[in-house]
Amino acid sequence: MSAPDAGAVRELTGADLLVLRALGLGDLLAGVPALRGLRRAFPDRRLLLAAPAGIGGFLQRRGVVDEVLVTAGLEPLRAKGSGHLAVDLHGNGPASRDPLAATGPDGLLGFRTDGHDGPEWVRDEHEVARWCRLVAAWGAACGPEDLRLRPRGPVPADGPVVVHPGAAFASRRWPVQRWAAVVGGLTAAGHEVHVTGTADEADLGAALAGAGAVDRCGDLDLDGLAGLVGSARLVLSGDTGTAHVATALGVPSVLLFGPTPPHWWGPAIDEDRHVVLWHGDPAATGYVGDPHGAQVDPTLARITVEEVLAASAAFLVG
Repeated sequence: MSAPDAGAVRELTGADLLVLRALGLGDLLAGVPALRGLRRAFPDRRLLLAAPAGIGGFLQRRGVVDEVLVTAGLEPLRAKGSGHLAVDLHGNGPASRDPLAATGPDGLLGFRTDGHDGPEWVRDEHEVARWCRLVAAWGAACGPEDLRLRPRGPVPADGPVVVHPGAAFASRRWPVQRWAAVVGGLTAAGHEVHVTGTADEADLGAALAGAGAVDRCGDLDLDGLAGLVGSARLVLSGDTGTAHVATALGVPSVLLFGPTPPHWWGPAIDEDRHVVLWHGDPAATGYVGDPHGAQVDPTLARITVEEVLAASAAFLVG
């Protein structure tokens, strides 16, 4: 298995299937079913994923893709050739379609845009269902069960509780004081709590360490994070990549949603192992806050410490 390489231009041939999804951890994991569907539909082609090195390599090591074309966002792709096929799993417009078209594929699959045919983009749709529906246009069969990175197994009774308080944007960050209160309640009840995050979230780790958690912020790469989450009894998180890791590994979770409704991004399998707390209006399916906002979303702010502890207790009793 070759390691991700950001070097010379990759020469593409009829043996290649190039897929663009140069996004974050949660996005990549939500796209795994579509990737697996494509592999089944084109078993004789090498599945080449254009994605960031760390996340792409994480999927390559798990056999989801064959090779990673290291790509940051929607930069021009370092690949060109003929005979290959290309799939836009990144977005629904020219910003993601054009870099793929520039590689010279014999066929390009994406949602319908000006000058390009394909399935219609549906806004009110779960992320997993969206991309499975797209690749079905090329005969790829897939579904939520393909999210799994390991078979569903028993939950370890002695595993730690993993708390992931951070998020890329403030609108999806529940107040750290409330997380500290949750950690305090869990540790007082005798549970071992580990807090995860990036090195840039050291302040969150320190705050929760003060409440009794083991601070793992900046201490884990993606494989380490997956190892810790995979050993956990429960994961508590906002709408982040760590939540998707818990779903992929079949680990119970309590998830705090705010600006984005959970029927777009929540767990799509193992309903018995996941509780989603969300105070949006279920009847107003079009409600969406700003997932990139600079202030905590009002729907997220309505979630209380008591709610999180009560939801957690349902998994931790016994």
